[in-house]
Amino acid sequence: MLDNLPLIVFLICFVLMFVLRMPIPTGMIAACTMYFLVDGLLKGNSFIGMITGQQGQLHLVAQKTIEAIFTNTTIIAVPLFVFAANVMNAGKITEYVFGVCKGLVGRFPGGLAHVNVLASLVFSGMTGSAVADASGLGKMEIDAMRAEGFDDGFSCGITAASATIGPIFPPSIPAVIYAMLTGASVGALFMAGMMPGVILAVGLCIYVAIVSKKRNYPRSAPPRLGAYLRYCFKAIWAMLTPVILLVGIYTGIMTPTEAGAIAGAYALIVSILVYRILSWDGLKQVLIDTVKGTGSVSVMVGAASAISFIFAKEQIGVRLGNWIMSFTDSKVVFLLMVNVIILVLGMFVDTSVIQLVMIPILWPVAQQFGVDIIHFGLIIIFNMMLGLSTPPFGMCLFITSGISGTPLKDVIKEIWGPIVVMLAVLLIITFVPQSVLFLPKMFGMIA
Repeated sequence: MLDNLPLIVFLICFVLMFVLRMPIPTGMIAACTMYFLVDGLLKGNSFIGMITGQQGQLHLVAQKTIEAIFTNTTIIAVPLFVFAANVMNAGKITEYVFGVCKGLVGRFPGGLAHVNVLASLVFSGMTGSAVADASGLGKMEIDAMRAEGFDDGFSCGITAASATIGPIFPPSIPAVIYAMLTGASVGALFMAGMMPGVILAVGLCIYVAIVSKKRNYPRSAPPRLGAYLRYCFKAIWAMLTPVILLVGIYTGIMTPTEAGAIAGAYALIVSILVYRILSWDGLKQVLIDTVKGTGSVSVMVGAASAISFIFAKEQIGVRLGNWIMSFTDSKVVFLLMVNVIILVLGMFVDTSVIQLVMIPILWPVAQQFGVDIIHFGLIIIFNMMLGLSTPPFGMCLFITSGISGTPLKDVIKEIWGPIVVMLAVLLIITFVPQSVLFLPKMFGMIA
């Protein structure tokens, strides 16, 4: 019992982090600190000796946290894509994305709901952030749908669901973090996310078509061809962003990290010099928001490194793998278990915590079952994105409710249909691996 006491204390502190509503990075570091304190005391180390670093391993909390932040170049891509997303929202580039998509699919029944999905797919090729999509592009989409007579709950529900395409379709911030945790190829993960992103967009559009016909939702008036072509010409600078990023990455001209820098610089140039929308005050706010977001993510990633060390020390992955394999050796059953675990956690726990804590546990087990590292990554990422739209604590539900003034209960009522669509796509991703691996194999990124 005493041998497992440090791990028990760690788990208690980790649960208390959520119960007491502590800041997540602080709670993760506190749980790690308590683990090493209890472990040291059980080994006879003095409290003063552990604090000063002369005894025990307490210093590893700071050491592992700093190492993860300053020695892993992959993490640099995260603040760069966060900055790019903030610039695009502040510089109104999202308005041009919305306008172009409206001209393409707005004429169909339930037109603006289709625009919502398509715009999220295009915007996801720029930022890789569901929160950026829901908070920036989402407000514009909900306001437009409200003006044309769509129900507020439906507008928020489809916005929350479509925003989850962002971290699935490349570029993807969760894919960058997954690569950092497992050593997977960022480029291969980006390429693997294309097909699932498109499948999800098509599935949501089918759902929109069914609901729109049933509720008689309106279609937008088709634009005049000349006016629309002039608008597209003006919007071409904004629409080139995903093209530059994806072509640059997959031709080998730039790494994903360099692509993040290019995306931020390009969005800044377009917003300030081409569209002349982003002011100096706006740029200042963009930098503040980027620093805040980056700081939180960086500390969580660092703390996750300390947690990974603890899990390796306690052989959690080996224990879990042995336990699972004691009653099944089926990869199918294992993947079903992973889906259930992540889906349940996604209902209550922040997706960042799920990724940073669960991947170091589950990936070693997945290796024992022969699961491909890229395939497993997309399963985890898609699961987490589903969690962003899953009651009771789905972040996108709260964002869309807050920016539109719609009661949360109305949003939750309308999210179940999109959740069914997302679950169907998740099953396709899980049990048809080629839906994920086809493109990376075709381009020679994986064997």
